[in-house]
Amino acid sequence: MSQMNVEQVLNQMRILSQNNVLPDTSSANRTDFSKLLSDSIGQVNELQKESQEMKTAFEMGDPTVDIPEVMIAVQKASLSFEAITEVRNKLLSAYQEVMNMPV
Repeated sequence: MSQMNVEQVLNQMRILSQNNVLPDTSSANRTDFSKLLSDSIGQVNELQKESQEMKTAFEMGDPTVDIPEVMIAVQKASLSFEAITEVRNKLLSAYQEVMNMPV
């Protein structure tokens, strides 16, 4: 995936997160973040399952599934997986930076 595509996905995620951010910093926000993260992972998993099911149906000769639909589903699943991997990498990098800070 090119750097431009990653940046576009990250910009979209920033816009979506800005719409959901609440002004207070209570502990409820932290649980909302974990829920948002787990929901995102669940959505990626669901896209992976759907694309696999569509590929299988196409391979089995299902006349209701065309190749463009299958290719779009596979690309959506791939893009979402790459995006969630980038989020994980950014979180891991931030964690490592915090752990390496002198106390």
